[in-house]
Amino acid sequence: MNRFFITFILALAILVFFSYRAHAAVEMDYVYDGDTVKIIDGKQVYKLRLTHIDAPERNQTYGKKSRRALIKLCTGAIIKVNIVGTDKYQRKLGSLSCNEQDVASFMVQHGHAWFNDRYSSDIALALKERAAREKKLGLWQDNKPIAPWVWRRLNKQQRAS
Repeated sequence: MNRFFITFILALAILVFFSYRAHAAVEMDYVYDGDTVKIIDGKQVYKLRLTHIDAPERNQTYGKKSRRALIKLCTGAIIKVNIVGTDKYQRKLGSLSCNEQDVASFMVQHGHAWFNDRYSSDIALALKERAAREKKLGLWQDNKPIAPWVWRRLNKQQRAS
């Protein structure tokens, strides 16, 4: 074998090793609600807001159930995060997977969150929400569930008056 090939294989093995170690260090420390968690990634600690979905707020109908579904899915799991940006509240925006299961997809498919078509054009998630609605899964058991963005607006107005 030539030296270049051996060096290439060695460099690739080191890259894979450090990549795995970086993922292995990620922990989900706290679940705020069905779409926001606290992540510890090495020495970095941050709040992660999941993209593509909007889950009920904790004080909203079905909010605690949505939160518990996320906790159950990710407790003891291998956590992976993909950050795509930061929002106006300085939360990281991105995706989360627990044991290779995409959390946003799981939450929508089981009726624990809305597909957020205002900020996403993910057709697969839109179809999963439609199927969850038709099967009356999770929050869709309610005849007229209140979307989180509507609930937040209504509660903001009530506090102001």
